[in-house]
Amino acid sequence: MSNYVVVVADAARARIFSRTKKFSPLQEETVLTHPESRLQRQDLVSDRAGTVQESRTHGENEAGEPTDPKRYEAEQFARELARHLQKLRHRSAIEGITLVAEPRFLGILRTALDEATTKVVIKEVGASLTRENPESIQARIDE
Repeated sequence: MSNYVVVVADAARARIFSRTKKFSPLQEETVLTHPESRLQRQDLVSDRAGTVQESRTHGENEAGEPTDPKRYEAEQFARELARHLQKLRHRSAIEGITLVAEPRFLGILRTALDEATTKVVIKEVGASLTRENPESIQARIDE
C-alpha cells in the first residue's frame, strides 16, 4: 500500500485507493461490500416485535426496536471499514487518508475510527462517489 489512501464509501460499498504522492493518480486496491445495507427495512426486521416479560405486572409488553435497522447496518459496515483502515495503518506507513462518503455515512464512519487512524485523516469530502471512475474521484478530491 502506498503512502496515501483514499476511501470512497457509502453504507453498502467502500472502494479503497492508494497514491504514492498526495496528488498522484489513484490506484484501486480493494473493494469492500456490505450487502445487508442494500436490503429494504422490512427485510432487515422480523414480522413481529419481540416481547418482554415485566416483573412487576402480569403479561407481556412489546419490545420496540432500539435503533433503525438501516442505521444499524451502516454502523456495522463503518466499524468493518474502520478495522480495515486500522490494519492498513499498522502494515504500512500511511501519511494521509482522504475520506469521501455520503454525508450521513461520513459521520457514522468518523465515529467508528480509532484515535490513531483519525489523526492521519487529512481530508473529508461529503459526496456519494462510489460509482464514479477514478479520474472523476481524483478531480473531486484534488479541487
